[in-house]
Amino acid sequence: MDSLRIELNNAQQGRTGFREAWEAARVELGAGRRLVLTLRPASRSDDMNARLHATIADVAKQVPWAGAKRDVETWKRLLTAAWLRARGESLEILPAVDGKGVDIVFQRTSKLSQRDCGELVEFIYAWGVEQGVRFTAPEDATS
Repeated sequence: MDSLRIELNNAQQGRTGFREAWEAARVELGAGRRLVLTLRPASRSDDMNARLHATIADVAKQVPWAGAKRDVETWKRLLTAAWLRARGESLEILPAVDGKGVDIVFQRTSKLSQRDCGELVEFIYAWGVEQGVRFTAPEDATS
């Protein structure tokens, strides 16, 4: 068993999910393997992740910034930093550890909750519309 992921949305699913997890764990533990059980709030879904990356890709394809086209990773950093400032949250600009310039430190998008990821996507849509971006559906962005 590599890993087991079970989403729980209500008490009945919880009961069923814990039974399923116990059966898988019992086999592994019986074989002498050690396991780690983690419970955490749900993060963003695969669909939400696809939508976030599709919106950023649309911006990257259509909007030059500071005189040049920027890649998706750069746009993700720029847009996330702007969204955090719009929310009144802080990010830090720190001297680079190698002494050459500065680095911006802020929350990684992979750590966003579903709600926060949805807010970031809406922020990108609003900003993008102001810049004339034509957004594609997430499934169209990969083709």
